[in-house]
Amino acid sequence: MAVSLEYVAKETATNLWRNRMMALAAVLTVAVSLSLVGTALLLRQAVSRQIGQWSNNVSLQVFMNADATSQQLANVRSMIAQTPQITHVSYLDHEQSYAQAKQVLASEPTAIQALTPATTPTVFRAQLKNPADAATVADTFNSGVPGVYQATSPSQSIHVMQKLTNVLQVILLVIAIVLLVSSLVLILNAIRMAIFARRREVGVMKLVGATNWFIRIPFMLEGLVQGLLGAVVAVVVVLLSNLGVSYLIRHYQVSVLGSAVLPVHDLVMTEIVVVLIGLVVGVAGSSVAVRRFLDV
Repeated sequence: MAVSLEYVAKETATNLWRNRMMALAAVLTVAVSLSLVGTALLLRQAVSRQIGQWSNNVSLQVFMNADATSQQLANVRSMIAQTPQITHVSYLDHEQSYAQAKQVLASEPTAIQALTPATTPTVFRAQLKNPADAATVADTFNSGVPGVYQATSPSQSIHVMQKLTNVLQVILLVIAIVLLVSSLVLILNAIRMAIFARRREVGVMKLVGATNWFIRIPFMLEGLVQGLLGAVVAVVVVLLSNLGVSYLIRHYQVSVLGSAVLPVHDLVMTEIVVVLIGLVVGVAGSSVAVRRFLDV
């Protein structure tokens, strides 16, 4: 007995309508779980892009003592010039360093009042060839060099941010996996109820010579449709999330997070992954249900 497209579409729609509440629950669960998966993927890519940009711009700052002598300044400048990992260096004198400190401490007027140009340390800003060398080079200047107060770089902060992001990704993915399993079970139950409701029709079809696939395909397509609908909802959620982040960055002019907005290509690839996962969940749930509960 041949399977027609019209018959499959009609039977699938009938099954979905008969068990619409169960089907709706399955679709919403798939949507929520895939939204978490998509969000975790977006977070991973956005953080990787942002950290990559920050890492390429990592600079080493060598803070001198406020009372450092000209000879000590000259020695540190010579050390910087002889350090092969450093490609460029700029120097902020007392006045320039004080102006920068006022900008950084703008929300702490008490701290600003305690500073004067004379008590503000001068700073050497060194650009590195390889950002991974920041800690090693900083240790060189922190090893008791006369006149040096402290050498710092933001590499440690970047590393902490990366670790926190990894933990957040794991949490999101674990929750998403739990919900995906729940989605699969809901789809399985929806198909099982559809099979139970049509058990007499299935028996009649078998008596008139219907093939196994003729009977199975509408039920399997039902699970596929539920997974696809959930994936479509998740795609919209992920798209709106990316647009929301992009709007907030532009609206509040947070240029430092500009790389966190994914380009269209990366966003499309993420959405494709979300849709594929939804299809796999739908097919897997319906396939298990058909094998376990449909006696053909």
